[in-house]
Amino acid sequence: MTPNIQETAQTLFSEIRQLIDAAKQRAAVAINSEITLLYWQVGDRIQTEILQGQRAEYGKQIIATLSQKLTQTYGKGWSEKQLRHCLHFAETFPDQQIVSALRRQLSWTHIKTLMYFDDPLKRNFYIEICCLEGWSSRQLQERINSMLFERTAISRKPEETIRHDLEQLRENKKISPDLLLKDPYILDFLDISDRYLEKDLEDAILRDIEKFLLELGAGFTFIARQKRIQIDNDDFYIDLLFYNRKLKRLVAIDLKLGNFRHEYKSQMELYLRWLAKYDQESDENPPLGIILCAGKKQEQIELLELDKSGIHVAEYLTVLPPKELLQAKLQEAIASVRRRLPSSELD
Repeated sequence: MTPNIQETAQTLFSEIRQLIDAAKQRAAVAINSEITLLYWQVGDRIQTEILQGQRAEYGKQIIATLSQKLTQTYGKGWSEKQLRHCLHFAETFPDQQIVSALRRQLSWTHIKTLMYFDDPLKRNFYIEICCLEGWSSRQLQERINSMLFERTAISRKPEETIRHDLEQLRENKKISPDLLLKDPYILDFLDISDRYLEKDLEDAILRDIEKFLLELGAGFTFIARQKRIQIDNDDFYIDLLFYNRKLKRLVAIDLKLGNFRHEYKSQMELYLRWLAKYDQESDENPPLGIILCAGKKQEQIELLELDKSGIHVAEYLTVLPPKELLQAKLQEAIASVRRRLPSSELD
């Protein structure tokens, strides 16, 4: 039987189209990588010249004159503003080996956003998590706007711990729970009313499970809702059960409408020990628990030493407050935790 010409052509077209699109994507990545390196080299050369001049006014004149000459020769794209971006790039990342690694993973738009962070720890956090999760430049900006770093558990840790965890992620691809766990979790996408029950909150999360997974972070996979476990003929139910392939752990989530109460600890400990005994695989790490509450008191949680039980308590916000209010709240929370840290941990 003679093959249908239209069907054969369509199949061939689809296959060749995939080849062309893949080649164009590889070419775009290669071009971006070379352009990024070029911008660093331009900035590095300008920096060397300005440092030799040792005068700020001299540097401004050099950049203005250079911009005019480059624009006359190559057209748009070499404005004074662009040259200052190049200069800042070289100042922020003086090591060319680091730049070579960055340009293979991040676009110039990513880098231009990241290089203006004053806090190197915060900048390195976004670099590593952006590479881990493969964010677009738009997604990166959204995460920054939502103050992701300030919401992660790692931001409450001593600086040495932050540097160590980021180094482990960069060099060994080993991610710590503190880099993923957040407080608060922003659940403004749920679109629920002011008054709701725990079941309503759970229903809303499952309706928008994709967005909830994005808020949880890299590697989370949904497993079950109202996971039934039986202990001594008594039934218990875990609100939401996930697995995180980056951490290689089961993650149980308990939803609470009110403020955190101390009895929630024993309840979650029971769930985690059951999961460790009956559901944990031999190559997995011990399960983690997340208790999501409408409110909590930090010192009470610290006294209970929940971290030693593998339990993370966090607030959730169903309405995103103004950025200034959220920023103030998070900065105070970070400062409060660090004030309580022993002086030896802060060194």
